[in-house]
Amino acid sequence: MNHTLTFVETPEAAPPQVFEGKYFMNYISYGKQYIEDDDIAAVTEVLKSGYLTTGPKIAEFEADLAKTVGAKYSVAVSSGTAALHIAALALELSPGDEVITTPLTFAASANCVIYSGATPVFADIDPETMLIDINSFKQKITPKTKAVIPVHYGGELCDMESISGIAEENNLSIIQDCAHSIGGLINGKAQGEFFGQQIWSFHPVKTVTTGEGGAVTTNDPEIYKKLLSLRTHGITRDAAQFVNGSEGGWYYEMLDLGFNYRLTDFQCALGISQLKKLGRFAKRRGEIVERYNAAFEKLPLMIQKTPEWSAPVRHLYTIRVSEKSIRKRVFDDLTSKNIGVNVHYLPVYFMPYYQKLGYKRGLCPNAEDTYERIISLPLHPGLSDEQVEYVIDSVYKSMV
Repeated sequence: MNHTLTFVETPEAAPPQVFEGKYFMNYISYGKQYIEDDDIAAVTEVLKSGYLTTGPKIAEFEADLAKTVGAKYSVAVSSGTAALHIAALALELSPGDEVITTPLTFAASANCVIYSGATPVFADIDPETMLIDINSFKQKITPKTKAVIPVHYGGELCDMESISGIAEENNLSIIQDCAHSIGGLINGKAQGEFFGQQIWSFHPVKTVTTGEGGAVTTNDPEIYKKLLSLRTHGITRDAAQFVNGSEGGWYYEMLDLGFNYRLTDFQCALGISQLKKLGRFAKRRGEIVERYNAAFEKLPLMIQKTPEWSAPVRHLYTIRVSEKSIRKRVFDDLTSKNIGVNVHYLPVYFMPYYQKLGYKRGLCPNAEDTYERIISLPLHPGLSDEQVEYVIDSVYKSMV
């Protein structure tokens, strides 16, 4: 497929933007799926088959994902949010329990705690890495703390060696929010090799996609059984699990209050095809990150630091301007040039819903200061070299 930049020499087509004497016609999104003919063929094959859902492609995708991320078990679900929900429920949290996470994340990372009846507690971030600050995490632990949800923000990897040690000392469960970070390594280890659960997102802006979709991975067989039940209404047809005994071949029992969080076979077919391309996608993302890093060295801004333990596949490329007062101007200027910049994220407890629960500004000063300065630039494998240079040139001009 052709993913190259389109220029025209005349301004008739809208919305034209001048770049080096030419008119730039493409809108450059901050994130975008990269779909090729073999992806389409894989989906089409399933659409022509006898199974659109609850068929063999589910297990095939789950096996491929588990192998990719270094885990024993995988449960595919309808979204990353659904993955967070059942991962939290599998911990059997209760009202009064607390779960620590960071506020510089999408709201679902904290919402899943509330879904499960527990209370989110926000630890601050390291301003250079934008990842959970280990000292802040330790300070937030109380006798009520039951779990931690470290977020691999932008694809950079949290210090899971330290987090796992602290969790073990305090008898805490772990849910790694890996929505941004598929393919990354922590001190040479895959994310699924660590204790606890890992959640994944396959939204179109992520490195690989199933359209919408997510998954939970784990190495714990008991957690795995709970996840399977929670994904499908809490219902089983396994006679070995029946409470009341079978009445016949049609019989099933609902053992828990579960949900309809199934992923379809044709989505899983797309996921299987996309996972095969993860190495290529990661390479291209890395090339773009390196080009951005080199280009922005001389500008008065900071970029997200890669910790020594992290070998990331970056989902986001975030710049942080030196003066809060110029962020909106730079954002608007880049937007006017057809560059789909974004801000990731408003601190979760800034949201009116969380304010109604009693959360106040000032909880996490580093996260709040970072939010007021950051802009996410386009980063996805479909970007051409010309588009990358156009983004760089536009950032330079906007900073003047």
